[in-house]
Amino acid sequence: MKFSVLVAIVPEDQEQACIDAARDLGAGGITVMSGRGISNKAKKTFFGLTYDGSQTVLVMVLEKGLSLDILKAIQHILMPKKKDSQGLVFTLPLEHLGGIDLSQVEKFEQHVKDSL
Repeated sequence: MKFSVLVAIVPEDQEQACIDAARDLGAGGITVMSGRGISNKAKKTFFGLTYDGSQTVLVMVLEKGLSLDILKAIQHILMPKKKDSQGLVFTLPLEHLGGIDLSQVEKFEQHVKDSL
């Protein structure tokens, strides 16, 4: 079985929607980290104070076939109606893996069988 890592950088207010979409499609564990980004656009100011929007970084280890479905679901949340993206989502191939919960591997195996 091949695995990949999915990383999603999402606005804090869309964090739960992205987590729910990933869980509904079969993601097990999700690592959630707070982040702050630097954009190429001018920063918003409010009474002379610069506002940096909070971001959340979601990291998931997934079965390779499942990762594309979850990527598309999160992309749909981040780009409603094909407008400008509000975040970023990508996958990376995973060569070596240790420490994954065996129940999650069984869940991934069932997903692969169901998709055949």
